[in-house]
Amino acid sequence: MSTGFSAMSRRMGSAGFLYRMFAALALAGAGFPAHAQSIQLALPIACEPGRTCYIQNYTDLDPSRSARDYKCGTLTYDDHNGTDFRLPSLPVQRAGVDVRAAAGGRILRTRNDAPDGAFTKSGREAVREAECGNGVVIEHPEQWETQYCHLAAGSVSVKPGDKVDLRQPLGRVGLSGLTEYPHLHFTVRHNGAVVDPFAYGVRPESCEGGQSLWLAALRPKLEYQERAILNAGFTTGPVTMELIEDGSAESQKPSAGSMAIVAFVRAIGLKAGDAQWLLIKDPLDNVIAENRSAPLQANKAQFMLFAGKKRPPGGWERGSYKATYVVERDGQVVLRKDLELML
Repeated sequence: MSTGFSAMSRRMGSAGFLYRMFAALALAGAGFPAHAQSIQLALPIACEPGRTCYIQNYTDLDPSRSARDYKCGTLTYDDHNGTDFRLPSLPVQRAGVDVRAAAGGRILRTRNDAPDGAFTKSGREAVREAECGNGVVIEHPEQWETQYCHLAAGSVSVKPGDKVDLRQPLGRVGLSGLTEYPHLHFTVRHNGAVVDPFAYGVRPESCEGGQSLWLAALRPKLEYQERAILNAGFTTGPVTMELIEDGSAESQKPSAGSMAIVAFVRAIGLKAGDAQWLLIKDPLDNVIAENRSAPLQANKAQFMLFAGKKRPPGGWERGSYKATYVVERDGQVVLRKDLELML
């Protein structure tokens, strides 16, 4: 562990006062003159947004005890000082996903010896003063700085003083530090203050404006999505969040001899008032299973729904089984996923 990284990790963790001070400066535009040279950022993780990774949380731009993302939405939480690029499951993380330098610069600090999974096994005390887990801090010209957290133990491939190029690998996504699921926590600072790379210099309380710091070619891929489907598929029995996360649900594909056919979906970013339904139709277009949930009473960072049917006495009809998942709000479809299983 390099000198000074623990202090940086504390700032990234639960040091609410320091974060609120930085956030207030950023929201007020202090230290950010209009002529300042803006950094241009590449994607800091080797994935395809919206397909092989998803933004679970954005930077919290509300300096109070409330929270809001740069679209005045719900995809953040109080004091969150970065962007979380989430992988859909543990098998994807274990296969190896590179973390990359979002811009060229010089390595300031690193940590490479924090264990994976300490928080999920032992709780917050196990990661105190090391909330970032394994990570890297890079300084860039014009007082810019980027930080990369929750890397896999032993995967960090750079050391303080190294010069790194744009998109150079730094390590791999892991489960170190204060995290319950595999993701990269990516923080951007300018003149020591946290800024949102999606809305640099945005005015306080504004839901529009600010400057995107992402490379122009990357911006369409990072378009804001209020809700997203993280996992979806068919399996052979009841589904839990744990079975989805560890890949077991998706790996148990139904066959003609299966005792049940079950469709499942895990979505992120659902809102209070959202209503969901999931149904399965057999090859004859008959509805054989359906699950309709009541409108949500609160926002949900993630939510799982499944529906299924046991094998009938005469066995399964051969052909195409289709599942449809829908999220409705105020009578409008705001999210949909169609699935197909061939028997």
